[in-house]
Amino acid sequence: MPKIEIQKKTKIEDSTSLKGTLASVMLLGFFIIITWLGVYFLFLERL
Repeated sequence: MPKIEIQKKTKIEDSTSLKGTLASVMLLGFFIIITWLGVYFLFLERL
């Protein structure tokens, strides 16, 4: 009889760091907030 081998699937942990992603998202968020505040204050100034 042929031998049936059961292969166990090993879980490979992703060891990449997401610190760069967090920093990029924070910088983009700050840029968007500063842009919106600039437009808002420009609007208030021109009233």
